[in-house]
Amino acid sequence: MGTDDQAAEERRVQNAMRRHARARAFAEAENVISAVLSDLGVREARKRVEAAEAELGLELCARLQPFQDRYDQAVAAGDTDGLAGLCGGKHGCWGSICVLPEGHETSVEEPH
Repeated sequence: MGTDDQAAEERRVQNAMRRHARARAFAEAENVISAVLSDLGVREARKRVEAAEAELGLELCARLQPFQDRYDQAVAAGDTDGLAGLCGGKHGCWGSICVLPEGHETSVEEPH
């Protein structure tokens, strides 16, 4: 076996060892995650979080639905001017794109 063959064999073995180590690390991580997620305290906390999210979602849906309706209407009508409109109102993480009529900036308390 020549030097090139030995080097190629060594790379092959090293690559196989890396793959094995990675697969083992992933398997161990999956075991830990499964153990944590199956813990009774974690399951109870997840239920409380899901209940709070559902409650807040219903509250926000009722308050923000008019904004979603205006947006949906602008999209359906192809109102590019409305969709590209900018304003100084509260837009949260969405920048300043707005489909509301002019003059709404001071009357709206919610991001829109």
